[in-house]
Amino acid sequence: MLTALTRDEKETAVGRGTRLVHGARPPYVDGRRPVNPPVVRAATVDFASMADMAAAQQPGSAGAQSFTYGVRGTPTGFALEDLITDLENGHGTKLYSSGLEAIAAVLLGFLHPGDHLLVVDTVYAPVRQLLDRFLHERGIRYDFYSPRETDLARLLQPTTRMIYTETPGSVTMELQDIAGIAAIAHAHGDVLLVCDNTWASGYCYRPLEHGADLSIVAGTKYLGGHSDVLMGSVTATAATFEALHEASVLLGLAVSADDCALVLRGARTLHIRYPAHAERALRLADWLNACDQVAAVHYPPLPDSPDHARWRAEFDGAAGLFSIELAPGVAHRAAAFVDQLELFGRGASWGGFESLALPCSLHDTRSLETGADRGPLVRLSVGLEDPDDLIDDLSRALDATRAEKPPAPGARSRR
Repeated sequence: MLTALTRDEKETAVGRGTRLVHGARPPYVDGRRPVNPPVVRAATVDFASMADMAAAQQPGSAGAQSFTYGVRGTPTGFALEDLITDLENGHGTKLYSSGLEAIAAVLLGFLHPGDHLLVVDTVYAPVRQLLDRFLHERGIRYDFYSPRETDLARLLQPTTRMIYTETPGSVTMELQDIAGIAAIAHAHGDVLLVCDNTWASGYCYRPLEHGADLSIVAGTKYLGGHSDVLMGSVTATAATFEALHEASVLLGLAVSADDCALVLRGARTLHIRYPAHAERALRLADWLNACDQVAAVHYPPLPDSPDHARWRAEFDGAAGLFSIELAPGVAHRAAAFVDQLELFGRGASWGGFESLALPCSLHDTRSLETGADRGPLVRLSVGLEDPDDLIDDLSRALDATRAEKPPAPGARSRR
């Protein structure tokens, strides 16, 4: 396993790009090695003897990465775990078949009947269904808190065992004070702080460095980067890793070696792709911020964002994901606006090479905010297309949507 370095040590050693390219590579054997870890497809592992099998299965004999049975992982998956652990500066990482499965593994693995969970109101929408369907039935209680809550300690109960947050929040992009929340959680006793870190993907922000206990990333997004694989990961501290590993094994959660190889391939270029997404997103966000058809742009890198100061202080970059509020002139036609886009596809994911747009409603995805005081929201995932072409696409769609009779899709007009 790679040795985790502090942020200062990384800066004085080698850069993140170098670590992504050279990390988790196979060793030399007889003076040679493949550039990529081999794809080891294995359910059964055949041992030379029963003694070898018993030795490999001894607790702690090879840590969590003991190649003993397919459900416990393969060398291909171990390589990806090492790379993500290094990226997130954690103690160890477990892999899952999707981001939502990673979330479920944490909630079901660490919470027990009678426990109380505190969840940020901007949480990824499917998590709400997981809470309602599985945690509620198991006697685990939960409450939501506003991402703008300034006194989180008052919401903790004697039975609170976890605070679940994400930064920035889904759709509306509020940043969280992870260090401050961690201090409150740990002062309250054995309360875990879990952070969904998919937006930063470990590249420009690392929650464990700010006091979080577990960091969740949907590798489907930027780590994979090519919209062709599903993956989730949870990176843990030394204090929480063994419990995470045990829960994953008991629940039988496993990933395929082929999927791990795809995410490894994508992760090797994360340091090239991620800033490119951000550069294009900032161009579009700046243009949209000055557009009279747009009431607001929710993107922490913008100077007028309420979270800009925190973003500058704690983040090393930005993702290509943000949202816009449509102005009254086009507010009633959010879906029509998205339908007019030609270069932006319409899809539920993000973080791939292609741009996507999706109307979003807070009505069914928030408990403390209905969105009644906001215009319709459209989430934009900015891909790797030429930003001038994307701006042209947005401009034409906004103009067409505001018109009384929008032109049929395909009738383009240049700016």
